[in-house]
Amino acid sequence: MSDSFNEGITLYKMRNYKDALAVFLSIPSEENVNNIDLAYYVGLSYARLKRYDEALLYLEQVVTSGQDAKRIYQCRMTLAVIYTKTDRPRLADYELQKLTENGYQTPEVLCALAYTAWVQGKKEESVELYEKVLEMSPDNSTALNGLGYVLACLDRDLTRALSLCKKALDTNSENPAFLDSLGWVYYKLGLFKEAKNYIKKARDKDSRSPEIAEHFSTITLLEEEKGNL
Repeated sequence: MSDSFNEGITLYKMRNYKDALAVFLSIPSEENVNNIDLAYYVGLSYARLKRYDEALLYLEQVVTSGQDAKRIYQCRMTLAVIYTKTDRPRLADYELQKLTENGYQTPEVLCALAYTAWVQGKKEESVELYEKVLEMSPDNSTALNGLGYVLACLDRDLTRALSLCKKALDTNSENPAFLDSLGWVYYKLGLFKEAKNYIKKARDKDSRSPEIAEHFSTITLLEEEKGNL
């Protein structure tokens, strides 16, 4: 393995993704570096830098190579995240389904599947998947929050939704998604003061989330309507 490649890996592990990528891309073809090893780190570096189109090209090379199950797992998960972030839930679902077919029915994969099911309007499937994760891992914060939020959106079992979202937030009180979900449950319960408090905190921590912004706007408009009555 070349010194340049080792240098790139060191930079990557230090989270210096920009410099790591520059090193990886500068490695000449005659150096003794496995093409799939290089594609793996180049793809992950592009993904970390949110250069998703470039990342897809390299991550797909690793997946189609059939080499190293652990790397294929990570690349498929990264592909699923990219497809989710770029509003391509069906492609994300495809990558995740491939993982389950290969025996990776982990809480992480099932939570991701639950989310993509929700985005695609498969509401009951989303609930079932989150429930399955909680059977496997009762304290999984992602599943606790996801199921609580989905139940709130469905106006179903709001008392349980409140409990789930509170438990998720207890694991990470600074998580904007968790704050927003709890606020949304309060909104569905008609407790608008509490709802605005949590959703405002979520917005302060993540001002770029369209979902949080929409929830905050809903609460604000409701307040204005009440003030005009």
